[in-house]
Amino acid sequence: MINFLLEPLTFEFMRHAIVTAIMLGILCAVVGTYLIVQRMSLLGDVIAHAVLPGLAIAFFFGLDIFVGAFVSGIISSLVIAGIDSQSRVKVDAAMALVFSGFLALGIMLITLLKSKLDLHSFLFGDILEVTAADVSRTFTITICVLIFVQLFYKELLFYTFDPLAAQAMGLPVNLIHIGLISAITLTIVASMQAVGVVLVVSLLIGPGITAYLLVKELHQMMGLGAVIGIISSVAGMYISYYLNVPSGAAIVLVVSVLFILTLLFSPAQGILTRPEVAHNSARIVRLLNKLKIK
Repeated sequence: MINFLLEPLTFEFMRHAIVTAIMLGILCAVVGTYLIVQRMSLLGDVIAHAVLPGLAIAFFFGLDIFVGAFVSGIISSLVIAGIDSQSRVKVDAAMALVFSGFLALGIMLITLLKSKLDLHSFLFGDILEVTAADVSRTFTITICVLIFVQLFYKELLFYTFDPLAAQAMGLPVNLIHIGLISAITLTIVASMQAVGVVLVVSLLIGPGITAYLLVKELHQMMGLGAVIGIISSVAGMYISYYLNVPSGAAIVLVVSVLFILTLLFSPAQGILTRPEVAHNSARIVRLLNKLKIK
């Protein structure tokens, strides 16, 4: 058993990958909790795909592609907010349009600029190729986002649950919104190399909704979600190593399995274990026992 756990750690690329996966498990769970509470989970998917034009442009001009991705993601979220506030179009329709529009623009730019950008790696991720510089970047993003959440936890909590009341109380809701969107975009940028833009929404939302079925408070969701994110990320890395399967897909599948198990067996909200189900099951058992006695 010890050899099973230690063997992957003898390789430097696996050590880098596992450390990065642990940080992303924490980061995605914390940030994703706010998306879940706001019922804006698909916003993460929209931003993840909207970074593609920024990647193409930054790569063409020889700039840091992660900076290009961040700027593109912020612009996409501002476009969604603008459509929602300045027209009768609902936010879900705005997200659908921006999602497809930015994705199409990114594909067009990659073609027109004859970019040699490895589109496959950004769509599906390859955490095994992370370098020491990538680990440092992920660590910096993780620390910055967690400090932001810690400093403005009360404001973010108020804004997340009731933005109109927060505005009436004089909170700078626009700045809070931009800060939250920036944190989400940074998280997605940090996660691109691990699971890719196609699967990043699962890592953002999965640990949070799993924790949501087990606890009630927001800070508890973040803490438990981070634990679930870490377990999923590390387990996915070991599955990837021993079964020789894509690491991003393995991580996301572990997240999905943990959610399904929680959905079925959560003590308070599980489909098979919630109090009313247990009561009905006990009632059926009693009726069957009575029939056997007769």
